[in-house]
This record gives sequence, structure tokens and C-alpha cells, in this order.
Amino acid sequence: MSSDEKQVAPRSLAEALRAKDDGSLAALLRARPDLITPVPTDLTQLATRAGTRASVIRALERLDRFTLQTAEALAVAPEPADRETLLALLAGDENDPAVVGAFPHALAALREQALVWGPDDRLRLVRTARELLAPSPQHPSPTGLGPTVAEATAGMSPGRIQEILTAAGLPTTHDAVSAVASLTALFTDRARMADLLAAAPPDSLDVLSRLVWGPPYGQVTAEPAARLRWLLDRGLLLPTAPGTVVLPREVALHLRAGRAHRSTEPLPPAVEPAATHRPQVVDTTAAGQAYTSLATIEELLKDWDEGGPTVLRAGGLSVRDLKRTAVALDVPEPVAAFWVELAYAAGLLASDGEADERYAATPAYDEWLELPAAGRWTRLATAWLSGTRTAGVIGGRDTKERTLAALGPGLDRSAAPEVRHRVLTLLAALPEGASASPDSVVARLHWERALRGAASSDDLRARLARWTLSEAESLGITGRGALSAHGRALIEAESSAPARETDSGAEQASGPGDKLPVHHHRHHPAPPPQPRSPAELASAAARAGKLLAPLLPEPLDHVLLQADLTAVAPGPLQRPLADTLDVLADVESKGGATVYRFTPGSVRRALDAGRSASDLHAFLSEHSRTPVPQPLTYLIDDVARRHGHLRIGSASAYVRCDDDALLNEIIADKRSQGLRLRRLAPTVLAAQADPAALLEGLRSMGFAPAAESAEGDVLITRAHAHRTPPRTAPEPVPDGPPSPDTTLLGAAIRAIRAGDLASTTPHKPTAAAPGRNGTLPRTTSAETLATMQAAVLTGDTLWIGYVNAEGSASQRVIAPIKVEGGFVTAYDHTADEVRTYPLHRVTGVAELADEQA
Repeated sequence: MSSDEKQVAPRSLAEALRAKDDGSLAALLRARPDLITPVPTDLTQLATRAGTRASVIRALERLDRFTLQTAEALAVAPEPADRETLLALLAGDENDPAVVGAFPHALAALREQALVWGPDDRLRLVRTARELLAPSPQHPSPTGLGPTVAEATAGMSPGRIQEILTAAGLPTTHDAVSAVASLTALFTDRARMADLLAAAPPDSLDVLSRLVWGPPYGQVTAEPAARLRWLLDRGLLLPTAPGTVVLPREVALHLRAGRAHRSTEPLPPAVEPAATHRPQVVDTTAAGQAYTSLATIEELLKDWDEGGPTVLRAGGLSVRDLKRTAVALDVPEPVAAFWVELAYAAGLLASDGEADERYAATPAYDEWLELPAAGRWTRLATAWLSGTRTAGVIGGRDTKERTLAALGPGLDRSAAPEVRHRVLTLLAALPEGASASPDSVVARLHWERALRGAASSDDLRARLARWTLSEAESLGITGRGALSAHGRALIEAESSAPARETDSGAEQASGPGDKLPVHHHRHHPAPPPQPRSPAELASAAARAGKLLAPLLPEPLDHVLLQADLTAVAPGPLQRPLADTLDVLADVESKGGATVYRFTPGSVRRALDAGRSASDLHAFLSEHSRTPVPQPLTYLIDDVARRHGHLRIGSASAYVRCDDDALLNEIIADKRSQGLRLRRLAPTVLAAQADPAALLEGLRSMGFAPAAESAEGDVLITRAHAHRTPPRTAPEPVPDGPPSPDTTLLGAAIRAIRAGDLASTTPHKPTAAAPGRNGTLPRTTSAETLATMQAAVLTGDTLWIGYVNAEGSASQRVIAPIKVEGGFVTAYDHTADEVRTYPLHRVTGVAELADEQA
């Protein structure tokens, strides 16, 4: 690089950003959306915000492992470092070709996210990132390296440094600075270091081998052993505190053959197929599970149709209610928690908000039931994909050691949507019909977000990935562990979008049908996940529904009646038939076919709901493919003959019957003593129990009483469907600020550029604003008006200070077009549009310098 080029090298991150084009700034704001909230006033403020600790940590957390290793290597390199030095720290003396191939992409990713700035011969890591990644005794670096010779010898006496030079075979110097430089030069010279270590005792080399990959610190006694003394005398170990020594960074790098990391990982680990099935088998298996998921949600909300469990005071379901729900659904408790949370995320379930607050279906549930089966499934699938509530954490503890309850607070995990989409995208990259090894999926996610997954193999992202594989199978997005065709359609819009088609280590597909390996030998920086618009989500859901619909079983309009008072439904039933059969019979078993059993209680339930015996006979004759068995006919007629023969109303309660002999039988029965009955008339008994208790007591004695109204009419006791007021589905909790769209990016960049122009453009000095950049100009009203009017005639661009109605002050660069009525109409470079400003809100005006006007 020439001396002229070196002179124009940026001196700060703000200057480096100022040299970027609009496309590069847009890429930065898209990768780090927190920088645009709110929009910075100029590039200096953008650079300041990009260097804050919170923003830098968020950016580092989104780096893949090799890009993070590149940043860690730059943190231990001399500042500023050149490109060759940084590459040597990653590739080592053997110049690993995989590292050499991946290095340009990793460095470009760090530049794009403004974590690294400067030309190739003067690369700098932003100060906050260097503080986070550079090694220190309190915060060891993942590289395992210690301090440099200069850092380790700071505070050491000059005489001791000269003694180290002499022992190492170096000439003494006149000052400590040159002595440290001489020792550093020795340790960074491969040939001279090889000669020095060749003379080392084998025991001393063993000590170095134990410290070389970190941690670089060791303990020594007041009288070190001979093997340690040899190293201390020559500066190969340096004291840092009483009893503690450290291996200097330069020595460790020589022993490591120049590598900053023990294991450099330029390529993402491959997602390994666990098994392969025919695509048709995968699709049909997934479709069967999808239909089961719909039936499970319906069964859950049908069980809560008249009002579900009560809401805990702190919110959520009690452990006892969750167990009851699991028994009702015949699934384990964690699976029951998943279905409950899915119904809530889809807006089908909520609390009713009443004094005795309970959970119940929402009005949206009734609308959902009217949708075709494929439409109902896509509603559940999209709610799961985009939702942040995570059923897997139920039963765990929050930060205050409180148990996390189903439907309760504290279940949102903002990383869940990103992990779900990423896991499904990885499955989509496998050959059709191939399932993935969960361990390889977790390993891939750890590589793609190295800092987030560095704690342990059981971190949140790993658990989210395993939950995703299980939940996708339960929901029917996958079948036998492989992504189905309709599951692929759900994520197709995301995986084929231009901004997202390049993922870490995966080749770009030329079309949605391309199947490419996920272990391609080029490194691509992982772009941040881009949320899909509602239109994209709806389009993907519609495609998935079209693919799923032909695979779902057609609802049947018939059952098979059997002589043992059972009915077999060989498949899913049409809704009117299923609803009526649920009242008339009890479900005995489920599976590929559902078995219903008719009992006196179930028949009485149908009669209580207003059906007559003739209605029930006609219903069974119409919907049975087999003749109605005689025992079933007798059962219906027998229950109907006795149904309503006794009438119960409220006196507090009474029994009325035209057959006084039957009333005598009831009074004589010892089981009726608890009802405290007494005869008021030959056909009327009074009771001190309430009507409901009396009704239940007589039924338990084998009678078939019917409740009646105050007018003497039989009460029809249809099940009352309890619904909540209209409720909206819970909003996902975003993982940081939302990614800006193209329109917002364009407007933000124009505003930043204009604000930067206003803050950096030289201005003509005035008495009130003597040319100090960043200070609002101050002029009198007369001077402001005169300058504005002159600029209209000459077409000049002006620098003004402006205070808005909220009292916020800003500086703007405008080109006045018209001044009248106390207002100035001008083209505002800050907003990139024509605006009108009241003159009384302009603090002052200054002309731009001649060379900038």
C-alpha cells in the first residue's frame, strides 16, 4: 500500500462507516437491527452505538464458530494487525487449506457487522469486542493464550529483565523497553526459538507442554525446582504474582506452530442422516399424525367445553389439573402440556376472565372447527413455528425458583422460532425421506451460534432443537423423523428467499427443488434469520395445506353397530355424526378405529338432550352399515319408557309421579333416607335436597327421573358450551429488535447520511456560530429570514438548527424553495423530502463553506 493510501486509512470506526456505500450500511443495519432503534442522528452516533457492550455481545452471539475464532485470533494479535498475521494465527505453519478457503468469508462477515474495521494492513477489532475476547486472568480467552511478554513484564524491575536477556543469550540493553523488544523478537523468531528450546532439559519441555494449550497459568513454590528455574531464568515463564507464573503468548504460539486455537473449525459439521424412508411413507405417516393432532386438540377442548380447570392465582394450570388432562388425553404429562400450549398459542384456548377464572375455548375455536382439516392443521403448524412459548420448560424453575406451570407466565423463549426454522431447514437439506441424527443437528447449531452454545451440550438451543424434532413429529410436520412434503412447503418461502438462501456451510440452491449437501467445503457467514411477512406465511401455509389435504382421511358418514351394544367407527366421522354419537354413547377405545359403547346412562343423556326414542332409532338406522341389533333397540325403548315417569322440580325439591305405588317404593327404599323425602300428596313427594342432588340420588337408585320447569315442562339438558370473550392469540416475544424492512432501511440510511452531512460539513463562521461542528447555529430572527430569502434566490444549501414541538433539537441541511407567511418550504436533505418548517422554531442558520455549498 502506498503512503498516500495509508494517509487516507480511517482513524476510527466512524470514519470507516463513513467510507461505506449505502449497500454496506444496509447490510450492517440488517445484521444488527438494534443499531437502528432508534435511528442514529449521524454516523458518529451509529459507530458509538455499534461499540456498546450490549450491542457487541449480541453481535458476537450471532457469529458462527469459525468467524468467532477469527475475532478471537484478532484479539490476541498485535494491534493493528495485517491480514497475513491474522491468517497465520488461524492456519498455523502448515497453512491449513480449509482455513485459507474460509478465512475471506469470515473476515468479510466481521467487517459487515462493524466488529472489524480498517484496511487489510491495519485490521482493528472494535475496542469492546477486544476487551471481551482478549485473554486476562479474570476472563481467560477461548484460545488458551496468556499475556504478551510486554504485558507480563510490566512492573518488573529493569535489572531482572536484563538478567533474563543474559540467560537467554541476548546482549543487554540500556533500558527496559528495548530489553522487552529484544526478548519479544527472540520468542517470535522461529529459528532462534528452536535453538533455545533444543537446549532445554526434557523436564522443562514437559512443563511447557502442560501449559501450551491453556490455561497458561501455573503455581510455583518459593524455591522452584530446577526444571522451572531454567524456564524462569530465560523468560519462558514469567511471574505474574507471588507463587504464580504464566506462559508468554509468543512462546505459546511458537509451541503451537503458530495456531491461536487448538482446533480450528472452518467447516460446519455435517448433519448426518439417521435413516432413510421412501418419501411416500414419510408423507403418509406425517399426514396420519397431523390428523391425530387435530383430534387431540378437539378432544382437549371438548373436555373443557363446559369450563375447564381453574386458573392459578399466579397464572397457569395446577399440577393436578395437568395430570387430569394427561389422563383424559391418554398421553404423558409433557405431551399434554405441549397440546395445551399449542391450543393457547393458536388462540383456541384462554382464560374467561370471570371472578372464578377458568380456562375455556375461545370463539375462535368454533370458527376453527368449521375449517377443512388441512386448514385447521396449518393454523396449528404456523402458530407453533412462530410462537415463542415453549412447553419443554414446563416443570422447571424460573429465576426466582418458582415452578413454571403450563399456560403460566415465564414460558416464552425468544430463540424458539429461529431454532425451529433452522432445524427444519437442516432437515430440508437432507435427501428426501432422510431423518437426521439429533446429536448432529445439535452440533450444527452449536457451530452456527458458537458463543450461545459454548456453555454446555445441554444449553437452551440444544434443548430447543431436541424439542423441535419431537414436536414436529407429534404435529405431523415430519414423519419417521424426516421432513414431509407439506412440512417442506411450510418453510419453503424462508429457505428460498434471496436474503436467506445462503446459510452457514450450505451451498445456494438454484431452485426450491435443488437438494444440496449441508457439508459443502466453502464457508458462508450465517445471515441473521429474517422473519417472513404475513403474506409469505399465508402463502406457505396455503401450499402446505394443498399438499396435505389429499393425504388426510375422508370423514365417514356411517358406523358399524354390533350386538354387544357397541358401535365401531372405522375412521374419522363427519362432525354432525360424531357430535350426536358422543352424546348417545361413551368412547370405549381409540386408535385406527374408535369403539363406542351404549349404556343406560348414555341413552338417558341423549333423551335429556331432547331426543326421543324414535329419533334415536331413526338416527341409528340411517348411519349404520349393519342392521340395528335387537339388544340396542330394547335398551333405547326401555330407558325411554321409564324416562320422565318421575318429575323433579324445586320446592326446595319435589318428586311428582302419577303412579303412587312407585312413590311408595321410593320412600320404602333405605337408599332414599339421605334425601329426607316426605309425602305431600298421593302423587307428590317433597325433599330437603336440591333438585340436582335429588335427580342424581334417584338415578343412582336405578330410576330414570326427568327434571321439569316451573311450568311443568320437561327440561332439556343439553351440554352448555362455555366460551371466553373474544381473545387474541399470545404475541411472540421477539429475540431483540425486529429486522428492518427495505423501506425502513432506505429511510434510515438517508436520515443518517443527511445528519452526518449536517454534523461534518464545514460552515461559514458567524458571530453566533463560529464554525464549531455539532453546535446548533444561533442567529436573530431577522438574520434567519434574510438568509433564507437570499438562499431561495441563489439556490444555496443552508445549515439550520431546529426545535420540534416536543422540544427536541436537531441540525439539518436544507435547500430553501419558498419563504412566506412565517414558514420556509425547503428540500430537507436529512429527511430526503420537501418539508415546511415554521421560522420561529429555527434557532439559527449558517451558510455552508464555499467548497461544500
